[in-house]
Amino acid sequence: MTTHTPDNSRRRFIKLTAIGLATAPFANALLSGTAGAAEMVSETDPQATALGYKADATKAEKRTDATAMCSSCNFYSGKAGEASGPCAIFQGKLVSANGWCTAWAKKPA
Repeated sequence: MTTHTPDNSRRRFIKLTAIGLATAPFANALLSGTAGAAEMVSETDPQATALGYKADATKAEKRTDATAMCSSCNFYSGKAGEASGPCAIFQGKLVSANGWCTAWAKKPA
């Protein structure tokens, strides 16, 4: 007596491919990480406090460079002219473009 084993690997491949193609647009929307859904960093946030973050750079006591602001920082990825943008230091949270913290590093020219 011979036993016939169905070819499950081919069926499984076709099924997973169809599911992947159907869900690809939704996955892109979910994983895009848009800044619109992010929240602003509060000056009272423990990490912000530790880094001396101020939403208004002119109020930062440790700031020595008058041009140093979040908008000119290497970690800031907001668009020019916007009031706020994402910051890599604050795990993608939004910071004020006119803000400052001790992690500030000048953007390369």
